Amino acid sequence: MRAMILAAGLGTRLRPLTDDRPKALVEVAGRTLLEITLARLRGFGIREVIVNVHHFADLVAEYLKKNNDFGMRIQVSREDDLLDTGGGLKKAGWFFLEQPDQPFLLHNVDVISTIDFQKMLDTHRQTNALSTIATQKRESSRQLLFDENHTLCGRATRGCDPEVVRLSPQSLPRAFSGVHIISPRMLPMIAETGAFSIIETYLRLAGASEKIVSFSADDYYWRDLGKPENVAQAAHDLEQRIVSF
Repeated sequence: MRAMILAAGLGTRLRPLTDDRPKALVEVAGRTLLEITLARLRGFGIREVIVNVHHFADLVAEYLKKNNDFGMRIQVSREDDLLDTGGGLKKAGWFFLEQPDQPFLLHNVDVISTIDFQKMLDTHRQTNALSTIATQKRESSRQLLFDENHTLCGRATRGCDPEVVRLSPQSLPRAFSGVHIISPRMLPMIAETGAFSIIETYLRLAGASEKIVSFSADDYYWRDLGKPENVAQAAHDLEQRIVSF
């Protein structure tokens, strides 16, 4: 199984921590976000990874070289212009089409969690989904909507009318957690171009009756490290052994 780490963002919410480095190299308890994410993937048995870069791209490439790619095979996908999550995946899609029958994992670099990747992969295979996305029942200004079978049917954004792409007797709001397992057969279906969110692709495909499935991450530790105070809290959690990676 292969993986992609989304690490190209500017990290503006993390300033001043990202004034002189990319968010991938921001440290939590002495370890970079990139190292933590790679360790999680390696622990799951993943040895082949592609990382997209833009902001301070050379620093990420030098960091990986200095650390001998942490014993993994790591490709770097450079983006001259930011492509967002969907555009970044589309550009790096060749890496996964080399193994067209193997699902791959897509992971935000600024998210840490104890989500069980094996259970997530099992769910993905059992449902024959195009994509399985980790979600939680928590407060968020943007929620994805799922039907009673945990299949994507829309999106709700605070202050806006819900966007329904597929009618369902009920729609359950769930917050996205930045971790996906995707079947390579989805890659040729990505019709969007330029910079775009993968969520836009998911909604379009769900509207066309393709299966985008939720995996509940409610029972796992999870933290978005997009803000300095969240990085500080994660460092505290690690130091207090509330969580370990």
